[in-house]
Amino acid sequence: MSAPVTLSGPRLAPADGGPARQLVVLVHGLGADGNDLIGLGSTLAPLLPGAAFAAPNAPERCDMAPSGYQWFSLGDGDAARRSAGARRAAPALDRFIDGELERAGLDDARLALIGFSQGTMMVLHVGVRRARPCAGIVGFSGALLDPASLDREVVAKPPILLVHGDSDDLIPATAMNDAVASLGAAGLSTRWHVSAGTGHAIDEAGLRLAADFLVRAFAA
Repeated sequence: MSAPVTLSGPRLAPADGGPARQLVVLVHGLGADGNDLIGLGSTLAPLLPGAAFAAPNAPERCDMAPSGYQWFSLGDGDAARRSAGARRAAPALDRFIDGELERAGLDDARLALIGFSQGTMMVLHVGVRRARPCAGIVGFSGALLDPASLDREVVAKPPILLVHGDSDDLIPATAMNDAVASLGAAGLSTRWHVSAGTGHAIDEAGLRLAADFLVRAFAA
């Protein structure tokens, strides 16, 4: 039996220099790595000075961009294969989250998950299936995998914010609409925002909304 996959990636300590009072885990997209998102920690730090940030590299080398990583292969685009790939990657991400919480001496109530693109698919999959709800989940430019499984598999119901550009030519904004509908049907509180003129990216307006969402989520 092969050993469990252990993830690693860049981290940022709390901006105020004290012990972490919150943990934000940033989950990158296809073909990138943790360095692609860890910079969001510096952007969010003025509003979350007590937060530690961690951005794990996905477990597989990307089969479309060998210099980066992937949570699962896009393969032929088959939805069932993507869902199966997310399920294979989920335990490694869960272990990483558990390890970072233990490292900081925190529990899930002081945790937030942020994903971009394929990373959004992962944080939505993992975040609602953890034993305890985190403070909140933010997903940029992503989609919800395997919505039919939500009713029987949802355990935690944290608040969720989804942000998508209306000019995204990789994952259309309709994917966000579908996710909002499915999450709502499963009893999850989901806010959403469409960024006008934005492609497959995180824009300033979306990031401001995410920052405000996280401040409120941690204060709840």
